[in-house]
Amino acid sequence: MKKNLTTPTNIVGKRKHGFRARMASKTGRQIIKRRRHKGRKKLSV
Repeated sequence: MKKNLTTPTNIVGKRKHGFRARMASKTGRQIIKRRRHKGRKKLSV
């Protein structure tokens, strides 16, 4: 099997899936709303 050559970094993950990134779009806000309704402790990365 091939090894994973790209190591995930925190800043890249936050830019893609972070709270600010989610709030930037309408669909992202819907995701946050859904997760709040479900009662998630952690809303995003």
